[in-house]
Amino acid sequence: MGPMQAMRFHQLGEPNTLRLDTLPDPTPAPGEICIGVAAAACNFADILVGQGKYQIRPELPFAPGSEVAGTVVAVGAGLEAPKVGTRVLATLPFGGYASQVVTTASNVVPIPASMPFEHAAAFGVAYLTGYLGLVDRGALQRGETLLVHAAAGGVGMAALQIGKALGARVIASAGSEDKLALCRQQGADATINYRDAGWPEQVKELTGGRGADVVYDPVGGDTLHLSTKCIAFNGRIVIIGFASGQIPELKLNRVMLKNIAVTGLHVGAYREHDPKRLREGTSELLALYDDGRIAPIVSATYPLTQAGAALEALAARRSTGKIVLLP
Repeated sequence: MGPMQAMRFHQLGEPNTLRLDTLPDPTPAPGEICIGVAAAACNFADILVGQGKYQIRPELPFAPGSEVAGTVVAVGAGLEAPKVGTRVLATLPFGGYASQVVTTASNVVPIPASMPFEHAAAFGVAYLTGYLGLVDRGALQRGETLLVHAAAGGVGMAALQIGKALGARVIASAGSEDKLALCRQQGADATINYRDAGWPEQVKELTGGRGADVVYDPVGGDTLHLSTKCIAFNGRIVIIGFASGQIPELKLNRVMLKNIAVTGLHVGAYREHDPKRLREGTSELLALYDDGRIAPIVSATYPLTQAGAALEALAARRSTGKIVLLP
């Protein structure tokens, strides 16, 4: 495999401070698996963890990256499966921007033969967020209307595809015409441009005045406030994150008067409290993938050594879908 390489932060800072380090090959402890990484996905959280603004604060130096795919190269004591040579994906707290990673077996899932590594790396966090957010937290039912904000991004696109696969009618919001066209191409039933201040009215018009049953919000800021203006009776708002940089305050009288629920989803918390549900969700998603009902859109790939440039493209919102690094 050649010596292990990783792109690491040596001090907290912007993506351009990531440095390439050559490290000794890792050895899996009992219950751990070592994966030869073929692809690692980039997420907005990787930028935040580098700036020291994320819930996870690893000790320096560290490699960011929470999603990888590749082949099992070594297995720690006490594990029967997966065997060396198995194609897998893994979701990690951090450390994915590397040519090899070691992680506990519970974070690792075998992938179908039909799935390329780029897709597998782009699958873990965004699709689990969409699935658990819509199924477990949002209780989305077939025939309901789902409003997905920032639907052309990695997390939003996963929710759009999963919403369609679950039989919902999907309204997608995004900030440019080409992004809205991509959403329609991916199955959105209707699209709205959130830069148009009147978008809550458009949602009402599209739903015959009823509003959206479920709102999927990775944006925060004013988007949350405006969403409460176009949500249906008994509707659910699922808070996924705050890509706008603004954590909104919510007037709870609106929650009461409109008979709505506001619920949150942080996938990392499942790792600690309900890892079994993460594995079930992943299996259910892989079945949908194998059926051709959902598939990640990888808009760009970069060599591992250009991880800084890849994250800068993500931060500048130049990307649709997912960006993947290839060690």
